[in-house]
Amino acid sequence: MAESKSVKRKFDDVAKAESKPSGTKKFAGHWSQGLLASMNDPDLIVEKDDKLTVIKDKYPKAKHHFLVMPKETIPNLKSLKQEHLDLLKHMEKIARDVAQRTDKKIKFRFGYHAVPSMSHLHLHAISQDFDSPSLKTKKHWNSFTSPYFVDSSEVIKRLEKEHKVDFNQKENTEYLSLDLKCHVCGRPMKNMPSLKSHIRTHSYTCDS
Repeated sequence: MAESKSVKRKFDDVAKAESKPSGTKKFAGHWSQGLLASMNDPDLIVEKDDKLTVIKDKYPKAKHHFLVMPKETIPNLKSLKQEHLDLLKHMEKIARDVAQRTDKKIKFRFGYHAVPSMSHLHLHAISQDFDSPSLKTKKHWNSFTSPYFVDSSEVIKRLEKEHKVDFNQKENTEYLSLDLKCHVCGRPMKNMPSLKSHIRTHSYTCDS
């Protein structure tokens, strides 16, 4: 009888533990919120002013990959309003300045993911060599070389004209599954290793 009661107590204890709500602590540490922590990481910060912070991407997808983020809480492109126009233009200017100081000869693109996976608005400044061990998958590649990657100038233009920036989620997510091809010559590639080997044959200097 005593053993039976002991087993029942253990069962009840487990049931209570599993029924407890997980609370918000787990969500607070979710990877999608990581950019907010990175904005305060001295090892990642490149520069900052009263409106924004520039950091090195923690998992760069090219030789040079920076993120420009506003200090104002702006979760994503959908959250932008017309009064943010000056901020977006300032973000692009700073991104171009950082790129110039980093490497004047190499080509960069400046843009946003149409459907970003990370919370908090961020502008990518990324060199077009895509020379990085962190660039591993088709999704990584297509997120920077397909229409999924929207130039900063296009985002600014949309906000000026439509007073909002709202991209179709389903349509843009499908771009991530496109077949691999070189972003310079358009040559089809069967896999990431062959693609990464091929793109090394191209030049990424500004005068090429």
